Amino acid sequence: MNQKIRVIIIDDERLARDIIKKYLADFSQMELAAECSNGFEGLKKINEEKPDIIFLDIQMPKITGFEMLELLEEPPVIIFTTAFDQYALKAFEVNAADYLLKPFSKERFKEALDKASVYLRDKSKQTMVIKKLIDHNENRTEFLERIVVKDGPKISIIPVENIKWIEAQDDYVMIYSSEGKFLKQKTMRYLEEHLHPKDFVRLHRSYIAAIKEIKKIELIEKETYQVKLDDRLIPVSKTGYKKLKEILK
Repeated sequence: MNQKIRVIIIDDERLARDIIKKYLADFSQMELAAECSNGFEGLKKINEEKPDIIFLDIQMPKITGFEMLELLEEPPVIIFTTAFDQYALKAFEVNAADYLLKPFSKERFKEALDKASVYLRDKSKQTMVIKKLIDHNENRTEFLERIVVKDGPKISIIPVENIKWIEAQDDYVMIYSSEGKFLKQKTMRYLEEHLHPKDFVRLHRSYIAAIKEIKKIELIEKETYQVKLDDRLIPVSKTGYKKLKEILK
């Protein structure tokens, strides 16, 4: 390629960024567009600079590399960098995305760039890999501690303990929390499986509620119930009522 390949480094460790910059200096076709120490700054720079490739750390404060993946509308080619992380390695092995395990050699770095060049020529391969990685991440059985939501340029991090209830909205969910309401492209099934059952209950196909927010269960008519939250009435299906009885008994 005659045209320069623009690169952004996103890693909270200065040493890791310096090593990547040092290796990049030997590849004349590569141009460093920006380096960022966290995911918020990284997202901003990706939108501004439109890089071809990003080096993305997985475990970062504020938002992780995987949370960043969900927020990128048109992701560039991604080379992940990670310290030893068994889950990450397994994900990449399953989905054939490339990653650099810290500390990595210059030879390994070159291999990752060679692989990235394949994705640059065929973006559909990269899109498929990212989708698989997100799917793989969502299939994990760990319970959520927070949910990251992007609304235009604004990114919000919602701790799960602040969530009051969640309502289905076609392919999205509306999350109602103590900080306001947030639209997220997720399924109710995903949230039901990834919010801890001691804290949340699926009351209805369209509603999940925080158990601590439930103030009262009301009988409307025969075998038809609703629950009262502080500022909301939510219908309860027969299945939801059975779950509630189990939880509250």
